Parts: sequence; C-alpha cells; structure tokens
Amino acid sequence: MSLLPYAAARPFLFGMDPEAAHDLTLSALAKLQHSPLTCLYSETRIQDPYSLAGIRFPNRVGLAAGLDKNARCIDGLAAMGFGFVEVGTVTPVGQSGNPKPRMFRLPKANALINRLGFNNEGLDAFVANVQRARFRSQGGASPMVLGLNIGKNASTPIERATDDYLTCLDGVYPHADYVTVNISSPNTQNLRSLQSDQALDALLGAVAERRELLAQRHGRQIPVFLKIAPDLDKTQIEIIAATLVRYGTDSSGDATRAMGVIATNTTLSREAVKGMEHAEETGGLSGSPVLHLSNQVIRQLRASLGKGFPIIGVGGVLSAADAVSKVQSGADLVQIYTGLIYKGPALVRESASAIQALRNSAVQ
Repeated sequence: MSLLPYAAARPFLFGMDPEAAHDLTLSALAKLQHSPLTCLYSETRIQDPYSLAGIRFPNRVGLAAGLDKNARCIDGLAAMGFGFVEVGTVTPVGQSGNPKPRMFRLPKANALINRLGFNNEGLDAFVANVQRARFRSQGGASPMVLGLNIGKNASTPIERATDDYLTCLDGVYPHADYVTVNISSPNTQNLRSLQSDQALDALLGAVAERRELLAQRHGRQIPVFLKIAPDLDKTQIEIIAATLVRYGTDSSGDATRAMGVIATNTTLSREAVKGMEHAEETGGLSGSPVLHLSNQVIRQLRASLGKGFPIIGVGGVLSAADAVSKVQSGADLVQIYTGLIYKGPALVRESASAIQALRNSAVQ
C-alpha cells in the first residue's frame, strides 16, 4: 500500500489546471520511478494470472492509453499494481496536438473532457523511452505486460492513414507485448471514419499483412488490438466484428492470438452531463458517464465475436464494482484511466481483487 494516500494529494492536483496537473504528475513519476521513493505511490500487485491472445497477464486490470503518451513512466506505472500498461498514442512524427486549454474536469460526474489530439514527441523518442524501461527485468516470473498504442499524424490525409499506422507498427513491434491500433479518438479529424466498412477492411488487411512479415522478421507473433468508439450503433458494431474475425487469425490458424478489440474510447455524447460546467466543451468525454455505453458495446461485441475472441473493456471504471461489470458484460480484461485520476492507485488493487473474487466464485 502506498505511503502517501491519494486522498491527501488530490486536493492539490485538483486545484491546478487539469493538463498542468497531468504534466506535473508524469514528471514526478518519471523522476521517482527508479528511486526508493516509489513507495510513496506503489501498490502491491494482485497475482491473478490470466492468459489472453497468447499472453500471460499477472492480473486483469490495466492502464488505458492516453495517460503516458510518450512512454516516459512505464516503470512508475508498473509500481501501481497494474497487470498491464498501455502507453501512447504515438504518431510517426511528433506533434503538439490541439490548442490549449484542451482538458476539463467535471467532478460532479467523475468525468473528464479532453481534446488533446495525439500530442506526443514522435516514434523515435517513444521507442527510446520504451527501451529504457526496466519492468521486464524486475517483474520476476510474471512481469507486467506492455501495450503500445499507435495512431496517425493530424497532417496526414485520411486516405494515407494506413501509411502512418504501418510506420508505427514497424517501429514498436519489437518492443511490444501487444499493439493497439487507435482509430477511435474523436480529436483527430476524420479518424473515426476508419471504423467504416471499406476503410476498416483496407486498414486491417494492411496491418495483418505487415504483422505477418514482422513476425517472420522478429521470430515472434504479437497480437494487434483495435480500439473502437462507444458511439456506434448495432450495425456498425456487427461490421467491425465481422472484419475483426476476417483478419483475426495468425499464420498457425489460431484465431485467439492474432487480433483483439478494445472497447471503448471516449464518447461525444453529452447526455449524462447536461448542464454541468464544461459539458459543452469539444472533445471526448471519459469517466463514469461512459460506463453504460462501453458495457453495451462490449455485450454486443461478445455476442457477435463469440466466446474466445479477445476483448479488453475500458470506459467508466471508477470502482471495483464497475470493473466487475466490464467482465460480466463480456470483457476478458479491464482498463482504467479517468478512474486513476479521481480515485488514485488504490483503485487498481481494489479492481483486480474484485475480479479475482469473481473468478474464484465462478470456479466454486
């Protein structure tokens, strides 16, 4: 358990501009992560091993992409007890993202709105930071799992988006346990159009082909996850599911190792936060208001994909019960992001413990 309760730090952080607090926290993690002062925020990792997509996860609770876009704090985040951490989104070339201010808190709803826009230092800096991380050598028999999340530059025309994804895939593949293809951020113009039938088919076809070449080159096959939006209707979800199944088979014919889906990213809906301060800000809404939307998409995906297809559930996990609801909706693993900001690292341990208890009760 951490020596500095998050409840003591939160008032100070919430008194700052949201993005300034975010940057300060990451800078502190980057400085402290290889020092004895990790005890200030570290949490004991719950050991609840779970195998998915050919990977053994130490537990089923992970960090969603977006918090550590430049992969600076992998070891610091690992100390919080996550079974897996996903960093990025990274683009081929560094970019500053959208103009500030671009992050807003909605405390009454345990929510955030952001329109950051894939701000990051670029692929070369990202990979260099990943290579400096020590978590694998410190993880013993069951090290934390690392996911690397890739995207397109804002300046790249949407018709050439595949080029950016392949460039990033080439760069991150040797260093990842899995790769996430992010086509669902609402803050890069036209990005969500890649979720449509023909565009998605072309993108995943190209990614699957490149992945096979990379697997041969590096001597290992790693799974690719597709991150989708919560603002999809049933027909759109069925199209995405069918496309995932079409490309979700590796060279050995194993349909559970090659591809999976992460549901979901942030929402454009403001129905749950109407009338609140900042509710009409442009950007993606995360936190508690996304829980129902995300779980609904997860249930529909599971119905369309069947029992064995890998699904990671994310969106609105602010309590252990919320994490359990993701699994009950059909997710294999769970990610948190906004919950970490509102509740602190203890949420990781509490969620992993609750999912472990759910598994144990199912076995009995």
